Amino acid sequence: MIEEPTKLDSEVLDARRSITSDGYPMSVGELTTMYRDGELIIRPEFQRFFRWSQFQKSSLVESLMLGIPIPSIFVAQDKGGKWELVDGLQRISTILELQGELLDNKGEKKPELILQGTKYLPSLEGKCWSGKVEGADTLGSVHQLDIKRSKIDIKIIKRESSSEAKYDLFQRLNSYGSTLNAQEVRSALLVAVSPEFFATVERLASYANFVDSVGLSDRLIEERFDLELVLRFFILHNRPVSDLTLTALRDFPQVVDRESLALAKASDTEMNRLEAVFKSTFDIISTSGGDELFKKWDPATQQFKGSFLNTAFEVFALGLGYHIANRSP
Repeated sequence: MIEEPTKLDSEVLDARRSITSDGYPMSVGELTTMYRDGELIIRPEFQRFFRWSQFQKSSLVESLMLGIPIPSIFVAQDKGGKWELVDGLQRISTILELQGELLDNKGEKKPELILQGTKYLPSLEGKCWSGKVEGADTLGSVHQLDIKRSKIDIKIIKRESSSEAKYDLFQRLNSYGSTLNAQEVRSALLVAVSPEFFATVERLASYANFVDSVGLSDRLIEERFDLELVLRFFILHNRPVSDLTLTALRDFPQVVDRESLALAKASDTEMNRLEAVFKSTFDIISTSGGDELFKKWDPATQQFKGSFLNTAFEVFALGLGYHIANRSP
């Protein structure tokens, strides 16, 4: 007896249609050639996420030399057929840095990786690809060939897949033991969906009156909390007043994830409007008390102390943003 299709069957079928993929193994040498020819893209914005220690990098090289399988690499195929790295930044960047092929955010080659001794290959200590780095010895041609012939499984998200599906896939991949924080994952997703939108967010995060007003610590800036604040501003500013409730914003990190994707697809006109409101808002904040407006008043000392960035930033900046957006010329 043939069962009638269920609603779940229909949902599975629709979801599978939204993302199409392919996969096959490729050698390190082939991937290196693709990167050198501009066919494998690692966006400069991703460089800030390259955090592996020298020992972690050396351990990956050890795995390649010993034939130990490494996890699959995920790439997204763009409209021109090129591959954009979606997951596997640490592994691919390490392999390229080892060979002296990895480009920095200025388009210049980074120095070759100098390896450390590992558990099974302590003699890797002080070795590099070419042996031309001062104080380092070469790996040797035999080991270079072994590495270049090593195979890595590549999963390809084909160009027909939707932006939402690519966004969701990256988020899922980076939730399994990733060392990236929520905003770093979000940033990588946004770069993949719209580099132009991400560039706007980064530019506004560096806007002088915003920087002066929020007064973030070096640690928070390194974790890119400044980018998250810009996204929060956009999202909260755009929400109807009826949706500015504790219930509607209960899972706010998920709200930011979801609505950031919609913002990344906004028109140039809408982004120009949001940018103008953002700058006008922080121009006023900067000249009306600056970072003290995000601190609690202490009557005992007659000073502003602490920080209310998680609450006051959203309420005050949002309200002032509405005022600026809707006031008469």
